[in-house]
Amino acid sequence: MPTPKKQTSPKVSTLASNVLAGRVTPTKAQIATLAGAALSNDETKGQVRHR
Repeated sequence: MPTPKKQTSPKVSTLASNVLAGRVTPTKAQIATLAGAALSNDETKGQVRHR
């Protein structure tokens, strides 16, 4: 059975879109929210070393 894909809440997704488009300068709390969302969606363990 395949694992369902993780999804970000619409609020976080909209915030990320606005930050990337330059329409919003994120607060420290918003940065933490975006970082947490990115890390929670990361399905790999540890760091990958590139050659």
